[in-house]
Amino acid sequence: MGAEAVAAMLPFLTERFGNPSGAHAVARDARLALDEAREVVAFHLGCEPGDVVFTGGGTEADNLAIAGAHARRPGRVVCSAVEHHAVLHATQALGGTVVPVDRRGVIDLDALADTLDADVTVVSVMLANNEVGTVQPLAEVAALVAAKAPQAVLHTDAVQAFPWLDVAVLAADAHLVAVSAHKFGGPKGVGALAVRSGAAVAPIIHGGGQERDRRSGTHNVAGIVAMAAAMEATSTKRAETVEHVGDLRDRLADGLVSAVPGAVETGDRTTKIAGNCHIRFDGIESEALLVLLDEAGLCASAGSACASGAIEPSHVLRAMGLTVTEAVSSVRFSLGATSTEVDVDLALKLVPDAVAQLRAR
Repeated sequence: MGAEAVAAMLPFLTERFGNPSGAHAVARDARLALDEAREVVAFHLGCEPGDVVFTGGGTEADNLAIAGAHARRPGRVVCSAVEHHAVLHATQALGGTVVPVDRRGVIDLDALADTLDADVTVVSVMLANNEVGTVQPLAEVAALVAAKAPQAVLHTDAVQAFPWLDVAVLAADAHLVAVSAHKFGGPKGVGALAVRSGAAVAPIIHGGGQERDRRSGTHNVAGIVAMAAAMEATSTKRAETVEHVGDLRDRLADGLVSAVPGAVETGDRTTKIAGNCHIRFDGIESEALLVLLDEAGLCASAGSACASGAIEPSHVLRAMGLTVTEAVSSVRFSLGATSTEVDVDLALKLVPDAVAQLRAR
């Protein structure tokens, strides 16, 4: 976690331990902290404080958006083929429609237009992809939804986007916006869903009626306060971070493609967030490469970091038109605010050696 988030969180793990649903002084102190955090989160998501629903993370926020909006207004759900599984599986569970993308991972707007009709009540298109970093043309998506399915609500998974993009501006046309604290220096297990005026979600967690009866359960005050602090810090430093990390990413991607024969960068760098470096290495399997890199002290991933067990071909890469062989030879190198030139130097040394070692077997 970021230092700001840790400092904000600690008092609510110790002496400021109240339950904000209570009525006594200790509870009122927790309620005040919760209300102040809600105002911060609302500002950075471009919504009103009353629009913010605190959740247990991005997956819950996405599910609340999809299932909750569908329950309020039943109809057909539509999403892009490269959505996080939290959206993709929720859409498929409701018998929804999946819209294809191009080789950059950008949604096919013509296919989306053909899919939209009066039966569609929920559309979900992420702001930035969690595997390959592609930024979607959300304003154009919103315009299509307004023209062809005006009764539908538009949801965007902005979990991966917040560290790199001004979500309040770029997701202004979305009715529902999901974020997760751990992506921008906050703790794991806490997130938020913005439910703008005009949209409504039915609860998927029932109980005491917290969050205006949209998400019951005792509030994770420490996590929520830390998330707000992390949001503030991220927003303040975002422009500087994007420039610095973008330079590091470009150096890493260019260096790997130059140093490793058969290395190909996935997607279009001009339509990606700054921290994503996604490379496929011809003739190797990413699982074996990741083991070697991990042993050498370099952490990378294949597919979504949320996936567990054996590595399978990424649904995102397959949707972009990559073959199974290409998909299973792909590795994602994630950079962030704490990444340094030394980190890039290490990767440029270790990766070519590890690929050569695997190819020699």
